[in-house]
Order: sequence, then structure tokens, then C-alpha cells
Amino acid sequence: GRRTQLLKGLPATSTVEENAAAGVSVYTFNVTVSPLSSQGVGILPTIVNSNPLTEAFAIVPKGDLEYRVVTTGNPVLDYETMPKSFDLQIFVEDTTGRTDLNILTVQVTDKNEYPVFRGNIAIQTVTIYVLEGTPPERIYQIDATDPENAELKYSLLPALVPFSVLESGAIFSTKEFDYEKDPHCYFLNVTVTDPGGLSSTKTVNINIININDERPYFTTKQRIYRIPEEQIPSTIVANITAKDPDDEDFPSRLFYSIQSSNRYFSINPSTGVLQVTGRIDRDALPLRLHPNISLIVRVEDSPGSGHTSEMEIAIIIDDINDNPPECNPSTFRTEANENTTAGTFLLDLRNYCEDIDVDPSNNQFNFTGLSGFGSNNFALESAVSGRLVMTGSIDLENPANLGVEVYSLTVRVQDIACPDYSNIIYIYMRIKPVNEFYPVFSNLSYEFNVSEITKVGSSIGRVSARDKDWPPSVITYSIVTGGGTKDYTNIFWISPTKGVVKILARLDYETTQKHILIVQASDQEKIATASVTVNVLEVNDEEPVCSPNSYSFQIPVSLAVGTNINGFRIECQDRDSDPRSFRYFIHEGNMNNHFTFSPSSGSNMSRLILASKFDYESGLDMNWIYRLRVYVTDDNLLSARDKTTHLIKTGVVTLSIRVIPNPTTITSTTPGFTVVTKRENLYSESAWYVPFVITLGSLLLLGLLGYLGFLLATWVLTCCPWADKADSKPLINAPEKKKPKKEVVVTMTKLNTVFDGEARDPVTGKMYEFNTRSGARRWKKKNESIQPVPATQVRSNATDNSGQGTNRADAAGKEEPLEKKKE
Repeated sequence: GRRTQLLKGLPATSTVEENAAAGVSVYTFNVTVSPLSSQGVGILPTIVNSNPLTEAFAIVPKGDLEYRVVTTGNPVLDYETMPKSFDLQIFVEDTTGRTDLNILTVQVTDKNEYPVFRGNIAIQTVTIYVLEGTPPERIYQIDATDPENAELKYSLLPALVPFSVLESGAIFSTKEFDYEKDPHCYFLNVTVTDPGGLSSTKTVNINIININDERPYFTTKQRIYRIPEEQIPSTIVANITAKDPDDEDFPSRLFYSIQSSNRYFSINPSTGVLQVTGRIDRDALPLRLHPNISLIVRVEDSPGSGHTSEMEIAIIIDDINDNPPECNPSTFRTEANENTTAGTFLLDLRNYCEDIDVDPSNNQFNFTGLSGFGSNNFALESAVSGRLVMTGSIDLENPANLGVEVYSLTVRVQDIACPDYSNIIYIYMRIKPVNEFYPVFSNLSYEFNVSEITKVGSSIGRVSARDKDWPPSVITYSIVTGGGTKDYTNIFWISPTKGVVKILARLDYETTQKHILIVQASDQEKIATASVTVNVLEVNDEEPVCSPNSYSFQIPVSLAVGTNINGFRIECQDRDSDPRSFRYFIHEGNMNNHFTFSPSSGSNMSRLILASKFDYESGLDMNWIYRLRVYVTDDNLLSARDKTTHLIKTGVVTLSIRVIPNPTTITSTTPGFTVVTKRENLYSESAWYVPFVITLGSLLLLGLLGYLGFLLATWVLTCCPWADKADSKPLINAPEKKKPKKEVVVTMTKLNTVFDGEARDPVTGKMYEFNTRSGARRWKKKNESIQPVPATQVRSNATDNSGQGTNRADAAGKEEPLEKKKE
């Protein structure tokens, strides 16, 4: 039951130096196994625990049953920051199951370590930038420490540099740097040393930054340049160069520009190449007067805000012969009369031509090469003068000239100096005609036959005239005299250019059968006249005119057949037709053919005859008013075939005939006396406007309500007269009531009218009933048939019946004027 000691040499105490690398041996021990354990160690020695906990140690075999405790390097032992001692529990087990557990105490010993840089300098090479011109100052602070917290010392190598380091580790510059004179870069080795003599070194790179503190200067010495005009764009004139002291070791970064306003040149802002950008015309203003162009070229080392330098250069523009002679205008149009004599001066070309080249050797020119159709008629006095003259007269009427009116000539104007530029001048010489001949009409007189019904504006003929001048003169036509009537000053018009004669008003054969005109032809200078006779041809264009052309009258219904109605006759006249050519017929309104005219043709006078009797009783005739439309034509003397081709005119006569029924006689049956009543209703067609005016006035004054009230009152008075209850019963077969109390008895006879006809009122359009014998009328009631009512005798006393009779008689008396008023 006792634990067997398998770990030989333990427990024990050992030491190890701080910062020991991985694998450093700390302690060696052996493992003793039991003789019974033939297989050796079952579980190798293992650190099962440590105090304090750490993974800085491990056990590795060294030989047969010999083992070492070594450092792992994770973590690295540090005397200043970690525990100074560690207790390691080591466990082992052999194959028989025996175990052993012992402790190894490891003590960490202190060691003098190298100083350590901290911050950026510890992990990289520090680069410091210093602007040139900066005064001496601290440029960097070194951060270093000693693990043992000892005081450190700083030093710089190489020693001959314009920098120093203080005991605090601050690096100072000792001078003001000039980039253009001093080195641009310094490499400093900074060394830190502890009291034990251990040291660490880091490198600091110091770069001197160039600032723009120098003014650039031009290296180009030439100031005057000369180029010919008309150089193509991009032609190089000069290469302006400059340097900047700030950029001695680097490619120049200068910027070039032209300060003065200029449209001819531009400079490359990077290279300084001056080249042509616009057309340079020495012959145009302002170079024509001042051929020298002055430019201010500026160079700067930073666009917008850097140092600059300026230089003035002059460019002289030389003239070249680059312009041909120009003539303004280049096309000439001139005239010469056809009878112009030879040698006459016509045109001086030099007054219109010039060469704009500045140099006199480049602006001289001559006139040569006169050519073109008809050029043999013209000539140049000399090549220098450029004067054009006529060599012979030209007669346009001469057939040898072929009627040529305009000659096309060309003249070449050419430089004397090379490269012999030239232009062509075009001359259009118009030979102006001279008016030598009078116009001549094709006929001395003209005669036109025109129908009197020809439409206004129609052409009736044409006159023409011409003269022998070439080209033919423009002839203008006009009417000098003639062509007027009492109604129109001029009824004819002639086209001023074509000579076409037209009519401006209707011709009338019956008024004037012939017109004589004097027509004039003019070529603006000379005139000629001719007579024009216009014969007006008769045409049947007048319609018959009858008197009277409208008439209204009344006839009795019992008028005998063959009677000349009311002695009526019409008498007709036609200005262009024989009286025998009249034919009369009733076109419309002659229902049942009751009327006719006699004679019906062959005379200018005809009567209206009743051709057949009226028959209203059988219902054959229904109309009481006849409106006849009578046509009177002038075709009676024409055959049937001629009527289809000849013009026929028709006159119109309107007649209004009213048939009046026969009077009616009614005899009362009362003994002792007889009452005879005769009534006649008349309707005058000529007074149609009376009810119309009254109705229209009623509408305007009373409005719609007044008009409706008027119709209502009319209807009530006509159809429903006011009565007592005793009177509301029909009077037919009404029993008579006698009151014996009254001593005075009055006898009244009432006539009841029988309405046996009906018609429509022409003004209001309403239907009314009438008695064919007496003419009495009333407005027709709706759904009421016509019934004959016999006359009855009514008797009443003085207080009752006489009053009733009086009222009814008054109502009947008032009704008739109202009916007439409406008609």
C-alpha cells in the first residue's frame, strides 16, 4: 500500500534565465520502473499542473528512462513581468499500474536585456519630411525603454550631419535647409544604450521637401521672328524655353501662356512651342497697316499662384502674292442703243478692279482676252486701261443680227507677278432697242356679234396690233371712246395686254342694238387706233308683263257657267315678243277646273271665265277660297320641236277668289209678325294684315299669358256663353215657364243658325264652322259633328225671359265682330 518512488531526482529545485529560447534544458531526471514491469513506462512523465499555471515548460525524453524539463517559448519567460518561481507537478505511471507524483520548482533568474524602441520606429523605418527654409526645430521624438528600467543614452551616426539628439531622445535640426544647395535626403542611425553596454539601433530617413521659392527664367534669347502670311494652322513659329531653379534635377513643370490678346498664335502650355492657330492675312486690317505682332509670353511654375516671368517677342508678317485681282462687281450689265456709232466708250473696267496685296510688286494686273458671242462688235483700248469701246453700230431689225439683244462678253484680269492669279469678268451688253415704228392693227375695223343674254364678264372678241421694232414692243390696249349708255359710263372693258374685249354690264337689244368703240394701241411712245362695232343680237329674254299681276275678288256660289268673272281681264305686254305669242294657263289652285281664260292663246288680252258650276251640297267642292297661279308664256307661235330649243319666258299672275254662299231667309212661326234676318259674312283677302297686326301687337304687349287669356275668352264667348242654370239647358225643345204673377208679356223670337260647312282660318290655322247661306260662323268644338238645329220660339216674362233674350242677343251680336276681327 505504500507509494513507490518512480521519479528519481525529484522533488528538486532548478533555475532558468529569463528570455530563454524554446528547448532550453531546465532540469534532468530519471524514471525507475519495477522489476515486474517488463514493458517499462505506461504513462510518460507529464506536467499535470503548475503553480502558477503556465505552458512555458514541457518534458521531453533524453534517453532510456531519462527525461528533461525544457522551455517551450510560449510564453517567453520575463523576469520583470512574470512570476519569479513555478512549481511543476510531474506524474508518471509504469505498466504495472504503479504511479508517482513529485514537484519540480523552477526559479526564473534576471538577465540584462537590450533596450527596446517603441512606437513607429520599433516596427518600421521612420521617414521625416522637412520643408526647405524651415528654421531649426525639433523634428522627431524617439520613444525607447530598458526592460530593467535603467537610464538610456542616445547617439546619432554619422556625426557630421545637421541634426542632434538630446538625452530625452528628441531629434533637432541644426540649420535652415536650402533645397537647391543642400542634400535632399539624410539617413540617420539612432542608437540607444543601457548602462550595461547593451544597445539597439534604428534608422531615421529625413527628406528635405522642395518649396516653390525660386522664379523661373527664360533660356530662349531670340526676341524677333519673321514669317510669311497665310501660314497653315499648327505651323511652328518659335520654341520658347525656360527653367525653374526649383526643378534643376527634375523635368521642368513650367506652364507657358500668351498674355496679350491674340487671334493668330497660341503656345503649348507644357512645351512652350509657339504656333499659328488662325489665318494671318497681311492684306487685311489691322495687319495691312501694322504688320508687326507683339506677344507677351509668360512662364509660371504653378498655374494660378506660382512665380512668373514674362518676355516680349515680335513677329513680323511678310506679304506674299496670294490674291488675284478682284472686280466689284465681277458681272457688269450695261446698255447701248442699237444706233450707237463706232468708237463710243462703253465701260472702264479699271475703275472697278483692284489687287489687295500690300506689296506693289504683287498688286499689278492687266486686262486681256476679250471673247464671247458678238465680241467682234467690241474691243479693249489697251491691256492696261481696261476701257471697253464699240467697234460698229448694231441694228436689231437687221436679219443679219439674228435678233440678238444681249451679248455675253468675258475679259480676263490677271496678275503681272507670279503665280499669275487671274479672274474672269462677265459683261452682259444689252443692245437697247430704239422705238422706230408705229403699232399697226391687224384690221382697220372689227365687228363682233353678241347675244343680248351674254353673261357679264364674258369675252366677246379680241383685237391685236404689233409694230416692226425688234424685239416686239409691248402693246397696251385701251378704249378711247364709245361703249356708254344712259345707265353705265362704260359697258365694255379691254384687256390692256391681250386686247380681249369683255362686257361689264348686261346688253339690251331693246335699248341699244349697236355699239361703236374706238380702240387705241400704244407702245408707250407711239399710238394707233381702230374701230370696233358690237352688234347686239336679239334674244327672247323679256318675260310677259301683265296688268294687273295680282287681284282679289268675290263671286257668288250661284254664278252661271260661262260668265266673265266680275268682268275681270288681264292685258299683257312683252318687249321682245309678238302679242300673238302669248299663251295663258292656270298652273295651280284651279281645283275641279272651275276657271279658265278666254282666249287661252294668240292675244295680249284674256278674260277669266267660270268653266264649271260649284257643287258644295254633294261634297264635290270643299274650298271656298281659290288662289290661282296663272302662267303667261310667249311660246304660242313656236312648234313643238322649237319649244325644246328656243328660250321661253313666263309671266306670273296671282288671283284670289272667294266664293260667297247664297243669303238665307228664316221666317218665325209666331202669329202676328214675321222676322226676316239676312246675314252675310265677308272675308277680304286684301285685309289679311289687320288680324296679323292685332295678333302681333297682342303678343308684344300682353305676352304669352295675355294671348292665352285672349284665346280662352274667345273660346268661352264663342262656345260657352254665360247663362243661368235655366239657360244651361239646350234651347231646343226647352219647355217654357210662365209666371202668372207678371201682367206684361214680351214675345222674343230667337234664330238658331245651322252650320253646315267648315274651313280653316288662314291666319290662326284653327277650324271654324259656317252656314253656307247666311255666312254665319263659329269656332269648331272638338269632337262635335255638324247638326241642323230648327228655329224655335221662346217666350218669357219681362223680368226673366226678356232679360235672358237680351243677353243672348248681345252675345250673338258681340260674337260676329270678333270673328271678323280674327279674319
